[in-house]
Amino acid sequence: MAEQAHDVIVIGGGLAGSEAAWQAAERGARVLLFEMRPERMTPAHRSARLAELVCSNSLGSNLPDRALGVLKNELRQLGSLVIRCADAHAVPAGGALAVDRDAFSQAVTGAVESHPRITVRRQEATRVPVGLPVVVATGPLTAPSLAQAIDELADNSALYFFDAMAPIVSGETIDMSIAFRQNRYDRSSAKAGEADEEARESRGEGDYINCPLTKDEYEAFVRAVIDAEKLSLREFEQDDEARRYFEGCLPIEVLAARDAMALAFGPMRPVGLRDPRTGRRPFAAVQLRQDNAAGTLYNLVGFQTNIKWADQERVLRMIPGLGNAEFVRFGQMHRNTFLNSPKLLRPTLQWRDRPDFLFAGQITGMEGYVGSIAGGLVAGLNAWRIYAGRAPVELPRTTMLGALAYYITHADPAGFQPMKANFGLLPDLDPPVRDKRRRYAAYAARALAELEAVKRSFQLNGPEAPIE
Repeated sequence: MAEQAHDVIVIGGGLAGSEAAWQAAERGARVLLFEMRPERMTPAHRSARLAELVCSNSLGSNLPDRALGVLKNELRQLGSLVIRCADAHAVPAGGALAVDRDAFSQAVTGAVESHPRITVRRQEATRVPVGLPVVVATGPLTAPSLAQAIDELADNSALYFFDAMAPIVSGETIDMSIAFRQNRYDRSSAKAGEADEEARESRGEGDYINCPLTKDEYEAFVRAVIDAEKLSLREFEQDDEARRYFEGCLPIEVLAARDAMALAFGPMRPVGLRDPRTGRRPFAAVQLRQDNAAGTLYNLVGFQTNIKWADQERVLRMIPGLGNAEFVRFGQMHRNTFLNSPKLLRPTLQWRDRPDFLFAGQITGMEGYVGSIAGGLVAGLNAWRIYAGRAPVELPRTTMLGALAYYITHADPAGFQPMKANFGLLPDLDPPVRDKRRRYAAYAARALAELEAVKRSFQLNGPEAPIE
């Protein structure tokens, strides 16, 4: 598989793999990137494009004093290709960074395929190459043959959980006599103050569409979700002992079955919303987020589900404002593979027993889109450093990048689950800051300052060319 004409191999062309290939190539390595699509498709992908977003189109908060905002700014500081493409193809989403998913993946694909030091090979990798640095960035939908090879290397330590995708509706079919535009009060725009935000919402210019429910409507909806017919798991997914749901992305039917009010306190929480028809906060609300630049498609935020499509359509039409909606994609659930990283990986994302073997992306337990990109950047950077005969970089725990890498490699292996970026991963400030907003701002400032020091120490200069 490995060719002498290449210095680094990357397996997987998702967010992490695209970033890893770019980082290694930008620093001078000749990179061979394996992507099995379209030769072999996954249950979730629709195209052969690199960095295709298969779930939500949102990369989370873009505010500088939020954990994901800090992580994005660290990635920007290190010259992330994928984040630059996301910035270039953003769509309105309040204080979040959401993208036109097609334009975004096209931009990443174009940049990677046109790079003079990257060769993209559309072929499934079925084993782990030897003889040069390798980054495995196959993501949560790793093909069975490669997953088996990794599991054998891991002494059967690989784990898995179930993840799900939210439905998407045609925007023009949403009944706006019932639904209304408004951002939550706690998602103030990074571009405007509270007064400006409220003025936008009063004019019906909020980034999110909200479908309000009364108490009776909510209770009827919950009963329907619980009673709806669910898709049967495939044979290899039916081991109840091994099944694990990621707590940060639970299907709505799992939440509803746990507690009658779980949805109202979760994805359907009405806090910060005001129904213009009543002037009051609704009992519950479903938020829809713009999914493409044209503003023609909207996804149901937090509405991952494994309800059968016929029942899914019936149940979702119970949501006020969606009674006649056209669903262009229904929710799906699939098995996601990840490693028991505390047993297997170093904070540099190197395999403990083989230093030239690295992992990146959600397969490591760095959860979420931005976590995947972050892992790809670290793994690609370190793959290049290994090729160049330099010591790998272990980023400080005071950065969000370093904190995530430290967490996934130092958590309790017995109960390890994927983790998204959050301030709880960072060491305490010295001296402590009591006010939460000031504390978060201080975390952000410290992270970027220490990352800048690491850049100077290791001469980590990122690419500067604009991405179209």
